[in-house]
Amino acid sequence: MFKVPKSKKFLYLGVVSERAAQKYGDTPITLDHGMDAFPEVGGKLTVREFAGLVADTANRLWAAGVRPSEHVAVYKTSSFDITVLACAVARIGAVPVMLSPHLDGETIGKLLERLERPTLLTDEAKLTGSLAGLPLRELTERVLSATGPHPDAVPLADLEGAPERRPVLLDPDQPALMTHTSGTTGVPKLVVHSPRSLGARGNWQDKVVSFIRKRETVAMHVSYVHSRMYLGLAVLQMRGMPMVFMNDGSPAHVADMLVRHRPGVLETHPNSFLEWEEMLEDPRRPISNVKYFNSTFDAIHPSTMHKFLHATDRRSPVFLQVYGQSECGPLAGRTYRRRNALKADGRCQGYSTPGMTKYRLVSRGGAKPSKENPGYIDVATAGRALTYYGEQERFDKQVIGEWWRGGDVGYRTKWGCLHLLDREVDVIPGIDSTLEIEDAVLHKLDELTELVIVPGPDKRPVPVVCTRGDKPLDPERWKAAVAGEPALGTPVQRRLSDLPRTATAKIRRLELARQLAETPTSGETADEPRSTPPVRAGAAAR
Repeated sequence: MFKVPKSKKFLYLGVVSERAAQKYGDTPITLDHGMDAFPEVGGKLTVREFAGLVADTANRLWAAGVRPSEHVAVYKTSSFDITVLACAVARIGAVPVMLSPHLDGETIGKLLERLERPTLLTDEAKLTGSLAGLPLRELTERVLSATGPHPDAVPLADLEGAPERRPVLLDPDQPALMTHTSGTTGVPKLVVHSPRSLGARGNWQDKVVSFIRKRETVAMHVSYVHSRMYLGLAVLQMRGMPMVFMNDGSPAHVADMLVRHRPGVLETHPNSFLEWEEMLEDPRRPISNVKYFNSTFDAIHPSTMHKFLHATDRRSPVFLQVYGQSECGPLAGRTYRRRNALKADGRCQGYSTPGMTKYRLVSRGGAKPSKENPGYIDVATAGRALTYYGEQERFDKQVIGEWWRGGDVGYRTKWGCLHLLDREVDVIPGIDSTLEIEDAVLHKLDELTELVIVPGPDKRPVPVVCTRGDKPLDPERWKAAVAGEPALGTPVQRRLSDLPRTATAKIRRLELARQLAETPTSGETADEPRSTPPVRAGAAAR
């Protein structure tokens, strides 16, 4: 079998906007909010202005003492200015370490300790909030504030007029960016990307965008600390595509933004698409001009794709689903149309890309990988990260020659299509795939905004449900929907906002199972659905 070649394309985040501005400098970037660090900009800027903010901020960072190859932990309140700060750090050859605004102080403390005294780039809200109890002088080399004064931080505003610095481009195989894993299994791992690995991922995504023949406005609601944001930003800027970035993901707000800007491309997390289904009933028809839907973080439910594809007036709309991981980038994908989305197997992740990615299935117990006996999914790609920072041994355990074992299990169909059944840590004995059951039930019950099946204290599968408007679940409709499925425990009803999530809106299943175990009644098997007291996830890394 062919070997995936090393990428010959490199992506340097600190200069991509400057290069894009040479041809597409007037391309608009529209925001649904003002940037905390740059309040004078407002909610609209151009690629040229974005590049200018990056260069000016980079000058200030250098004046503050930041130097090439140093780690700069970026942890501030959610705002698009996070992308400017990250690119500015990269422009002077330092390594931006992107930490989700949703991470709690305890987790941030552990990550700062792992980074061994990095520079911390944050804001006044975090310094007086989640960071307040941390010994920052011991954990960091210096603290910089992007907004507001603080006794323990140097405000970037005080460094206005810093001398101009030329960009620093390090070797393409040196660390260039760190992002963290979803944290679904504990404290997040810090994934180290290089210009070469980012270039390989960017090349894959650029080929996808090349199929969009018309200059479409692209609307995105994506985590600002995820590598997907930086690859998307780079590709869209280099192709001169107008961009709309949404910080507020609530359905009503997103509907307003879509009506105002009428994008042709819409991208968000799978769970956000599910939550946004309610705006499809909006008489203003906010989705009517979208031709391309993109979900690149996780599997998405077929019924959700079907609903969005039928909510647009565009001819032959496309829903792109991509299977990928933080460590490797995009690995496999496929497109869906109106005619086949609802018929699709939600476990189907599509096909690898010749010359860029490939995968194999490896037996977990001697039996040939199949739906009944799913195997390990090993992948090979030029976009694989360098390591987990500070956890090389942990990273090496998942490396098998050119292959990467990411912890998912599945099987290959006779047509060569990859089917993802579950994360290995989420497998429940007696159930082929919890995700498959969730797909089927969500299709039958439109009133559900989320369904997650996790093991209860007795290891039996417990369904956790969320409904529109938090209305009580109808027990008869539930019984009808799960008839024919493997035996499930009594459904537990929660508010959607109370489910522990990652930075990309995935449900933290292990954390949810832990919360259920702490609820005394979670082992009940009564027929009536029950609600448990809400368990706030504020202390959990999302």
